Amino acid sequence: MSRNTEKLAALTFDDGPSTDTTAQVLDVLEEFHEAGTFFLIGQNINERTESAVRRAVKLGCEIENHSWSHPAMPELNAAQIREEIFRTTEQIVRITGRGPMFFRPPYIAVSEKMYEQIPLTFIAGIGCEDWNDQVSADERAERICSGVTDGAVILLHDMEGNRKTVEALRLIIPELKQAGYRFVTLEQLFREKGVSLSEDADVKKRCCYSCVISAL
Repeated sequence: MSRNTEKLAALTFDDGPSTDTTAQVLDVLEEFHEAGTFFLIGQNINERTESAVRRAVKLGCEIENHSWSHPAMPELNAAQIREEIFRTTEQIVRITGRGPMFFRPPYIAVSEKMYEQIPLTFIAGIGCEDWNDQVSADERAERICSGVTDGAVILLHDMEGNRKTVEALRLIIPELKQAGYRFVTLEQLFREKGVSLSEDADVKKRCCYSCVISAL
């Protein structure tokens, strides 16, 4: 598989869909003609938020799995782990017609049992503590832009009321584009960087703790 040598980055969003922030994030992505990857919490999908998921798909975004209820999954038994994943996957398939390929563990907390039970590629990302309202929009943008290198997975949150991340996104996108980056979805990032998805536990571990996709 050939490897793209362009500077690429993937915008990813956790903890949605929400009734407000997800739509605002999509507004920004649509304004800049970009697509992102959304890691959904299954129990957040309801009649008030489902339209945002459909809109994301229409805009070319990818929909991935972030568990059903955002628990500390290493504390769960095997059956509970599977339920957290498969209930969310069922909802994603119902809405999008496509199963997820990636899983972002809540709190980026993992265990051998999770690697054994979850048939998805684990992924982490470069964050900016944007779940903390004390971190300003400018600081969120600065942390992301200073931490990004080619192949970066950017980790943001479209959780309810997270307006500062929407403001930060308006700074992050043009600044990184000015720096020569092209934004891609997570699947595109793996494909264009020549990295194959795998259910192998060792590959899952490397992906989970890699914020940059190069030659895992």
